Amino acid sequence: MTLDRQPGFSRLAPQTGTHVRLEPGDVLTIVDPSGVQVSDLYCVAADDVAETLSSGRSIDFENTIRFTTGGRLWSNRSRPMLTIVEDTCGTHDFLLTPCSQQTFDILYPDLGGAPHPSCFANLVGALSPHGVGPDQVGTTLNIFMNVWADGDGELHIGPPPSRAGDRFSVRAEMDLHVGITACSAEKSNGGVCKPIDWSVTRAGGA
Repeated sequence: MTLDRQPGFSRLAPQTGTHVRLEPGDVLTIVDPSGVQVSDLYCVAADDVAETLSSGRSIDFENTIRFTTGGRLWSNRSRPMLTIVEDTCGTHDFLLTPCSQQTFDILYPDLGGAPHPSCFANLVGALSPHGVGPDQVGTTLNIFMNVWADGDGELHIGPPPSRAGDRFSVRAEMDLHVGITACSAEKSNGGVCKPIDWSVTRAGGA
């Protein structure tokens, strides 16, 4: 079941993405309206797009791979970009790259190289009008994604534990261009790609 879109929210169709402009204090909320659906998030500084979201520095400075309420997401210049202010799911991934055409070509050879929608392509499409080239799109925060390592260090991907209506909100700590997606990889989404809802609460209330 997919919940009706709440007032003030926009809906991303399955396997699509969009751009969001945030100013300091603005809060971006991502909602999984159906459950079991990932949303990739990536951002760059609006005044200099060479300053980008850094998984490595975020993991280092926060000393965790489990990001949830109170955690901060850092840039490659060691400045906080976003602070997590609400998280009703508690399971997200900050290790894996956004799915790309190469993901499907290399990891899913049974697809025979057929064109496939991807978060990478959707993020590039959303951010390129703002001066962000493909080589600047790095590791995303994969909201609601279920990734874990076994005792030998091998990574595994399971269905997201998010339920219909689960929310994840971040507050901007600087001026940002943000790309968000409704993830395109069937395996990451329990076998079926579904929509994602999003909204922005402006710091000034407008």
